[in-house]
Amino acid sequence: MRNKMLFKPGLDLAVSEGFCSLSCTCGRGIMAARQCVKPVMYRFCGLLVLLTLCLSGLDAQRPAVNQELSDIFNELWRLDENRLTPVTDYNISVQGRASFVNQGSHVVRDYALQPLFSNVNENKLANTTTYSRFMKLLNNYERSTGVAEQVTAEEQTEIDLFLTAVLETKVMKRAHQYLVSKAKSNSDLRRFKSQLNLIWFNLYHRQKNAGLDSCGFEHVFVGETKSGTEIIGFHNWIQFYLQEKSTHLDYKGYKARSLDLPDQDDHVLNLQFSWHGLVKPVGSAFIGTSPEFEMAIFTIVFLMNTERSTTVLVNIDQCRMELVVIRHGRSLGTAYPKLLSSNSRHVTPQHSG
Repeated sequence: MRNKMLFKPGLDLAVSEGFCSLSCTCGRGIMAARQCVKPVMYRFCGLLVLLTLCLSGLDAQRPAVNQELSDIFNELWRLDENRLTPVTDYNISVQGRASFVNQGSHVVRDYALQPLFSNVNENKLANTTTYSRFMKLLNNYERSTGVAEQVTAEEQTEIDLFLTAVLETKVMKRAHQYLVSKAKSNSDLRRFKSQLNLIWFNLYHRQKNAGLDSCGFEHVFVGETKSGTEIIGFHNWIQFYLQEKSTHLDYKGYKARSLDLPDQDDHVLNLQFSWHGLVKPVGSAFIGTSPEFEMAIFTIVFLMNTERSTTVLVNIDQCRMELVVIRHGRSLGTAYPKLLSSNSRHVTPQHSG
């Protein structure tokens, strides 16, 4: 007896052909059992029908585009004069589409024989204040969770100088103005700086029964490892480039549905890579954007919502994306983009973290 499972809304559903057959007038319409020889198979088919209805309704459950946030984020996008330009300031090679990998697996097939970044304008990175001060922070953290962070006086000064530089940019000035208008931040610049420090640099316990081992900045921009088996966080393109250049990171390919091919000018990518011998099955990051832009949009999402986990749907430039922000008390736990479409291409969202 030949078994098959057709599991698409709008099509007949046949399970263990010869035992049960169902028909559907539409993806979310009336399901009727035509015949069922065994009651247990009928119940089984009924469960599959319910699952079909749930899956067909996933798109309907996706939140509507947040137009207000889309407007302010596009304004910040236009103000981001430090954003690098594809081809002019950097070149990427997306190469092959990566395969499915289980979380915690150390074995992964490489579909990208070349690095993701073939060229980056390092002079621009070195001579742009926010970039240069950002990069000084990247080696200040313990990679593994569970190992307490020790912030030296020099490192605290580096954090202060970075925040000072960020607050001087047009992007963060406009973000501050917006947050003040929403009564989410104080108009006093020193108090806003302290607020940013609390959100991004306040140390907390990520691993139970450990010291203060993490912060939002480390998790999002630097990346961490958990229990020596998996990569968590790591959603920044500059860190990706620098780690790839130093051979600590190996790009394995892009993540997208079979018919979708990312463009070299896409500003958000879903990626698979290994880092210090561990594998990130799916990671997502902005590409080419400035540190102040990423901090600004995620800070706004963080402060405009009080839920532990927040997902907002926005349109930025030519991309439709979800911005995911998860709180850790009064500080940031994680934040990352999930690309849904770019230049009118549909992209199947990938899970990240």
